[in-house]
Amino acid sequence: MSLFAQARRAFHDRLLGSILNVAKSGVPSNADSDNRASVQIAGSIVAQLGTAERKRRHAAQTAGIEFEEACAEFLATTFLALGKLRPGNWLVGTPGKLFENRTQKTIAGFDQFAHLAELETLAKANAHLAAALGSDYLIKPDIVIARRPEPDNAINVGKRIVDGDVARHAPLRAANAASPILHASISCKWTLRSDRAQNARSEGLNLVKNRKGRVPHIAVVTAEPTPARIASIALGTGEIDCVYHFALPELEAALQALDFSDASLMLRTMIDGKRLRDIADLPLDLAV
Repeated sequence: MSLFAQARRAFHDRLLGSILNVAKSGVPSNADSDNRASVQIAGSIVAQLGTAERKRRHAAQTAGIEFEEACAEFLATTFLALGKLRPGNWLVGTPGKLFENRTQKTIAGFDQFAHLAELETLAKANAHLAAALGSDYLIKPDIVIARRPEPDNAINVGKRIVDGDVARHAPLRAANAASPILHASISCKWTLRSDRAQNARSEGLNLVKNRKGRVPHIAVVTAEPTPARIASIALGTGEIDCVYHFALPELEAALQALDFSDASLMLRTMIDGKRLRDIADLPLDLAV
């Protein structure tokens, strides 16, 4: 098995051993128990992935945190293996585990968004400014991939590329900036409802409009089984690069086996329209 195949298998095994389980009633933990199609599709996916434990569903917050950590582990294994394609000194994980400083757990801890920390300080001292700005701009990503600035001796290996007279503002030089550069912000949604889809879109839009510098990759990973709900976040462009499903080939096979032709057509529309991919595609997309 390739490294990516092994990592994908380990990712699913971790979920099967924690939050991806089946209740005594037969309802998988990522299914909507009130939606027959959701239960059937999720059940087929679980059957393809392996044997799920029979136990009570985790609380939504617990499931969300575990899904984030499982996705972060998968990305750390796969993205960091692409050093030949995307060299750099990388940070990969959930902000809560990567950083201790409160500011660094938000996008204000990264070079493109460092000015937002100043805005927050000003807003705390001025109620009128706080009311005008709101609080949506200070996003707390589920998973981040960031690049640490490089010292000149690393940039100049083999040949003197930069010196003290040139390139004095580029944040990739440690001589110019201390904050890591946000390469990707990844939102993890164990399941999707309309409010969760809208939240991911709003976060993506704020990342685009509030940055000073390049836009980071903006992606969503979900374990939602129903194509109609996936479409609520995947269709359309502007706020999100792409949506990644935790088990896309298994979802395709489930719809085919269940003969859900309309759902299969919608899924194919998203895939062919480059709006939906498998989680194994994500690290390669991030290496671009």
